[in-house]
Amino acid sequence: QQAALMLLGIREQLVVRRTQLSNTIRGHAAEFGLIQAKGLDKLAALLAAIERDERVPLLARELFAMLACQYDQVQAELKAIEAKLVAWHRADAISRRLAEIPGVGPITAAALVMKAPDPHAFRSGRLFAAWLGLTPKDHSTAGKTRLGKITRAGDETLRSLLVVGATSVVKQAQRGRGSHWLMALLRRTSPKHAAVALANKTARIAWKLMTTGESYDAARIAAVASAA
Repeated sequence: QQAALMLLGIREQLVVRRTQLSNTIRGHAAEFGLIQAKGLDKLAALLAAIERDERVPLLARELFAMLACQYDQVQAELKAIEAKLVAWHRADAISRRLAEIPGVGPITAAALVMKAPDPHAFRSGRLFAAWLGLTPKDHSTAGKTRLGKITRAGDETLRSLLVVGATSVVKQAQRGRGSHWLMALLRRTSPKHAAVALANKTARIAWKLMTTGESYDAARIAAVASAA
């Protein structure tokens, strides 16, 4: 378990380092008037443009090449770590069942198994979601209900992975490929708020699967959501 947690910790460090290098490259490139669209997949095009642009001094191009080598090395190391995480995920029955939930991939499923405490310690999925910091702060007074932003308690990595996965599902729903519950939610609130609400729901489902040993049943979940 400790070795598995090392995998997650090293992955987090590599992701941070990759982001730092990407921002450094983009920041220096902007100083030479070279700007590229956001996204890690656009960085290669930016580096290629820098290499071709003769307006960029030779010294600067050499430094950009050095940063590019560091970026490629981090990418390779990150790919190797994630391959080990996926192998761990495939060998764990609970992790495989969690990955059946929409928005939960192998990395998120493995992280839930590795980092979450004993799910039986929580009386309900709502308390599990609260431990993750995915429930809103309560500022209610004088009988008036006022709910604020999520508490952000608990493990930041798990919360971030769940929200990122939920954001991906929300983007699909915006293109017309989502559950009735999510489509109705998007008609009432912003995509960002919908993603957090979906992450909360995902956490509750994950708690249920971990405590009961059941597998994800999309049809049953949809029926319960429709009834609610």
